Amino acid sequence: MEHISVYLKFFIGLLAIVNPVGSIPIFLDACRDMDHRERNATGQRVFVTVLSVLLVVLMSGEFILRFFGITINAFRVAGGILLFIMALSMLHARVSSTKQTREEAQDLETRDSVGIVPLGIPLLAGPGAISTVILYSQQYQDAVDTVILGTIIVLVALTVWLCLRVSPWIRGMMGQTGINIITRIMGLIMAAIGVEIIATGLKGLFPALVG
Repeated sequence: MEHISVYLKFFIGLLAIVNPVGSIPIFLDACRDMDHRERNATGQRVFVTVLSVLLVVLMSGEFILRFFGITINAFRVAGGILLFIMALSMLHARVSSTKQTREEAQDLETRDSVGIVPLGIPLLAGPGAISTVILYSQQYQDAVDTVILGTIIVLVALTVWLCLRVSPWIRGMMGQTGINIITRIMGLIMAAIGVEIIATGLKGLFPALVG
């Protein structure tokens, strides 16, 4: 039962960080000169990019930390701070600069492969999502846990694909105000997750805090 709650938290947290609904205006703006088939093809490239990046990170998270000599608790604190900073932007219904810089936004005007960069990386599969996957992959390294975490990543990527597939309908139904509300709710969830991760990392780095 404990693991089920962890898996659920991972799914909700990763979905909040990726925030496919909040990315719909940017996606539609990038695809404004495309027809229906081209827009769907771009959405598929976004899906493949997000899925590939997060699955690779899931399998290589331990190697990344070992290569740079980073302890999991230090990474927790850094990752939690990153998530909290991103959450503050989302609470103001803005795209964090950690997900998309001004230069990357301008590149949307010129890139042919916008489904890969910058929509797939770093807008959706950005630093926050990557940090979250690494944190959970290090916390639960059993083969079964890895398979379940991978399955959750697939579900999140499929949610991204579905949202982008019906993005014109979602924007028409919700409007920009509705999308902003969803973004703020996701930001609140992300802020809570960030604070929890920071607290766990600090307890690991400074055991005296627990006492």
